[in-house]
Amino acid sequence: MKRGFYTIMSAQFCSSLADNAIFIAAIELLRTGGAPDWQRAALVPMFALFYVVLAPFVGAFADALPKGKVMFVSNFIKVFGCLMMLFGSHPLLAYAIVGLGAAAYSPAKYGILTELLPPSQLVKANGWIEGLTIGSIILGVLLGGQLVGRHVSDRLLSIDLPFIDTGIDTPAEAAICVLIFVYLLAAWFNTRIPHTGVEMRPMPKNPLEMLPDFWSCNSRLWKDKLGQISLATTTLFWGVSGNLRYIVLAWAAAALGYSTTQASSLVGVVAIGTAVGAVVASMKMKLDMATRVIPLGIGMGLLVILMNFIDNVWMAAPFLILLGGLGGFLVVPMNALLQHRGHNLMGAGRSIAVQNFNEQACILGLGAFYSLSTGLGLSAFGAITAFGLVVAGFMWIIQRWHAHNVIRHRAEVDHLLAIARSDTHHH
Repeated sequence: MKRGFYTIMSAQFCSSLADNAIFIAAIELLRTGGAPDWQRAALVPMFALFYVVLAPFVGAFADALPKGKVMFVSNFIKVFGCLMMLFGSHPLLAYAIVGLGAAAYSPAKYGILTELLPPSQLVKANGWIEGLTIGSIILGVLLGGQLVGRHVSDRLLSIDLPFIDTGIDTPAEAAICVLIFVYLLAAWFNTRIPHTGVEMRPMPKNPLEMLPDFWSCNSRLWKDKLGQISLATTTLFWGVSGNLRYIVLAWAAAALGYSTTQASSLVGVVAIGTAVGAVVASMKMKLDMATRVIPLGIGMGLLVILMNFIDNVWMAAPFLILLGGLGGFLVVPMNALLQHRGHNLMGAGRSIAVQNFNEQACILGLGAFYSLSTGLGLSAFGAITAFGLVVAGFMWIIQRWHAHNVIRHRAEVDHLLAIARSDTHHH
């Protein structure tokens, strides 16, 4: 691998680590500030907001400037969001700004790999990125939990600058200060990313010109008989796992009486399961077998409901590993099938933009649904049950939809699977 690749990885790791830790800090900030429960649940959809709104534009923005510079700017937007949190903006608004930075960052981090590496190394590089991302989720959630916990926050708050009143008095604020430095470290790595020498494509004068193109790409993928199934499945999967982070925290507080610090370690457990499931799937599954994993999605929804019957950590940990494992096994072949169809229909960059839009819209929708049910006075257990039923129901609909496609459009589905099969054998 080229030297620049490891610089990108380091930047990516620091930025993602801070993204996940800041989530825990924001929850603690709302909790200690006495905000109602629904606001904490609303953090998840707020982060997704700009991903959805800016989806048609961020890809073009990433292509218009050197990718390293785009990532550098994105990290500073995240720092600005953190500063807003510290200086009295509403945490939900400030966290949405951190999400804005993340939305701008996403296409650049995937796009730069295709500029830097030959196609033969892309799968390996994507494996690295996914592995590091899952690692940074686990460590980030744990880091956030530790920073707001008593041991670490007492130490941090005891650091006193002479003659300066920082106004930082709570564990959550101290945690946010530390994370600003992690973002700055990521931004420093971004400045070390080499120029790839790829020519820049200027943004159109009128950004609204990009909307028709984006919508036609979106509808092209939804009309494709295999694209629609893989897109629906991965969209639902990310919608679930995006919200699971918060649901596990809420459930651990309600069922096990855990603090934010203790509950954050359980979120890490789900991510470990996802990593294991993903590795197993990448070894066992072929591209043309991807649609066979759909029933696992129904299982995931039903498993979420079973969480309500667990009241000790010895049952909770293996259960959460299983839940994550099902998800990882489900998403890897579906993601590969989606990338394959997207690449054939419109090229990689645009299909990633379409995929991001749909996934984040689902996180937003399911997060709003969960936040709303909490706001309407549903207990954590009631909200979890409703959430699980919605997920299992949607997955069942996707399964019927695919079965319908196979019966009504057999020739077309077989043809698309044959393309997938020949692509697998050529690589």
